[in-house]
Parts: sequence; structure tokens; C-alpha cells
Amino acid sequence: QVQLVESGGGLVQAGGSLRLSCAASGSIFSINTMAWYRQAPGKQRELVASVSNYGSTNYADSVKGRFTISRDNAKNTVYLEMNSLKPADTAVYYCYAYVSVAGPYWGQGTQVTVSS
Repeated sequence: QVQLVESGGGLVQAGGSLRLSCAASGSIFSINTMAWYRQAPGKQRELVASVSNYGSTNYADSVKGRFTISRDNAKNTVYLEMNSLKPADTAVYYCYAYVSVAGPYWGQGTQVTVSS
């Protein structure tokens, strides 16, 4: 069994910054892709950013230049540094990890609210 625990969400004013963290624990041999998704009220869950186990990154167009994803493989942890936040970034942010052999796992979600 694998658990993903997120932290770092909260309320911030437009233009501010937040840093999300997600730590994986449990029966982990290795983790392939780690990513952050988000879901705003009434909208589908969407990919925000992903990072491979080799460090290759991918970003949604809406966050390019503002968000940075990184990971610490030794700690099985992924981070999302969010700068220049906008009200449109308000959503529940979910951590995702594809664990070798075990498959995909999701975190419980952390709320990010950006006020105008």
C-alpha cells in the first residue's frame, strides 16, 4: 500500500506564492511519474505539471512561467512552487504518483484559494 500526503495549500492574495509538497510512503520500489493535478468547482480535473523520474517536466500552458515542479527521489517527494498566483488558480490540488509495479496513486487533495 502507498500513501501520498500533501501539504502547503491555503489562502493567498493574487500575485502571491505558495509551495505544495507531497510525500509518498509505504511499499515503494520506485516511482515513475509524479504530478500535480487540480480541480476547480464545476470543472474537470486537469494536469498542472508532471515530472519524470529522470527530471523531465511538463506544464499546462496556463501555468508555464509561473509554476515550477520538482522532486526529491531520495525522499519520494514532489513539490510545486506556485508564483504570481491568480484567482483562476483556485482549486483543489491533487498529488499523483505512478509507482512501479503497484500502479497510480492519488493524494487526498489540498485546497488553494487565491483572492482578488
